[in-house]
Amino acid sequence: MFRTIYPRALVVTLFLTLVAGLGWGVWLYGHAQALDQVSARGQADLALASDRLVARLQRYRSVAVHLVEHPELARLHAGTLADAAQRLLLKSADRTGALEAFYANRDGRVLASASGRPQGQMADKAWFQRALDGALGVSHGWDPRYGRVFYFSTPAFEPSGKVRGVLTLIVSVSVVEGDWRGSNPAVMFLDDRNEVFVTNRSELLSWVFSETGVMGADKQNARLIRRQKAGHQIWEQDFSPYVPQNALYLTRPLPVIGMTGLALVDATPADRLAALQAAVVVALCLVFGLMLFFATVRRRALASANSLLEERVQNRTLDLETANTALRHEITEREEAEAALRRAQADLVQAGKLSALGQMSAGISHELNQPLMAIRQFAENGGAFLERGRVDRVRDNLTRIADLSHRAARIIRNLRSFARNENEPVGRVDLSEVLKQAVELTETRLRSDQVLLNLNAPDQNCFVRGGEVRLTQVFVNLINNAADAMHGQSEKQIWLRLEMAEKPRVQIRDLGPGIADPERIFEPFYTTKEVGDGMGLGLSISYGLVQSFGGQIRGRNTEQGAEFTVELDYWPEAETQPRSPSA
Repeated sequence: MFRTIYPRALVVTLFLTLVAGLGWGVWLYGHAQALDQVSARGQADLALASDRLVARLQRYRSVAVHLVEHPELARLHAGTLADAAQRLLLKSADRTGALEAFYANRDGRVLASASGRPQGQMADKAWFQRALDGALGVSHGWDPRYGRVFYFSTPAFEPSGKVRGVLTLIVSVSVVEGDWRGSNPAVMFLDDRNEVFVTNRSELLSWVFSETGVMGADKQNARLIRRQKAGHQIWEQDFSPYVPQNALYLTRPLPVIGMTGLALVDATPADRLAALQAAVVVALCLVFGLMLFFATVRRRALASANSLLEERVQNRTLDLETANTALRHEITEREEAEAALRRAQADLVQAGKLSALGQMSAGISHELNQPLMAIRQFAENGGAFLERGRVDRVRDNLTRIADLSHRAARIIRNLRSFARNENEPVGRVDLSEVLKQAVELTETRLRSDQVLLNLNAPDQNCFVRGGEVRLTQVFVNLINNAADAMHGQSEKQIWLRLEMAEKPRVQIRDLGPGIADPERIFEPFYTTKEVGDGMGLGLSISYGLVQSFGGQIRGRNTEQGAEFTVELDYWPEAETQPRSPSA
């Protein structure tokens, strides 16, 4: 009995240890993921607050740049009264919310101000000296009259390019930070001395945040513990009740205004989420372990019953092995059948092209016989003219022979390209050229059947995703089907139109009787032709080819006949080129 209890207790102890280790690992991973999410949200909030502050301050700088060139300020250097300039500065300050706006000469003497009060000596101010150098002076600090302010100084230039005066706007920080005071998270903007100058937590003004610690306005160091968790810095503090005690420390440099943004984001939700995930995993493991324990106990109870079944299992093992062998043979046969089906599908596409070539064979042979007979006639005539010394007529006959040979070569080239078994991957294809090749391949058949083909396509290239030969086969099939649909009619016309819209679209419309059953038109072996005129595979093959290129093909009935639409995707390089709608 003791031997049974001892291994069982050891297994339970080992299991609990593994569960505790797994829970700890889940907590570490979940805590790291949660901190990443909290950091991302905090960085977004800090970036939003920083952009809001910079945008508000940039607006004042823009006002100063535009206002400094006003004629009223230029007249101050001519000794005119400052009343008009003062009214101008007061109006601008009221509109923008600036505390003060004044204009001074190069010596720092104020010539006009919005408040009408003297501003003291300006020549020794760094922002004033920067404006005298011809640059924009931006600074911040504590003003004895206005408190925390930003200074924006803009130089005014003489026609010679020399600085003749400086316009300065004084902006209150409280006006800038008033919109987001008290919002979350706690955001602070530190100057070059790491002192808090702008913040949405007013109790932290003038605090100093440095590598050594945090110093309050009373020059006393506050309690702060820094920890590194999952690549993030966590602050544990109690210096402010309005700042999270367990906060994620984030910073963002703001060189435009010479400050550094700092945000303290509450990291407690990350701890809670990680603890919840770990608790769920531990609970599931304990439940699973408890179920496994009871299953083990029950298994011992059923062990005797299982021994009785072993004999029956052995008797049926032979039958199962026989069935498994037969099943493996069946799986092998199905795999071979699937491979044969794939080969048959590929052969079916090639057979469709050869079928189309067979339909066009009579016209093609006529197209080739014409130039060959003409070449023979011109060659005989050329020999006769050569005996008579008619060199000019010989040259004319040779030129015609060359043109006819080019025509025959073009016909053979198109047939060879159309008939080959294309296995190349999808690439860039000029859809306009594909349509022209399809028209050339069906030209003889359409002319013999007295079918008028109207091609409407733009002159520019239209590059799409596809295969040149397979796309040509699609449009040859559609044109031949349109011609077959109008067999026996007096009026036979086909409209072939290319539209370069959001997706390139080709429409083929005829004057036939329309589609009898549009829902089944793309099914294999479905056809409305007479027996022996077709197998019903052309549209099914075309549907599969267009689908393989990522496109769509649709068929519908119109008031005058049937219309098929083929939509493809632009080649990525062509998407950056301008597209003009078709005529």
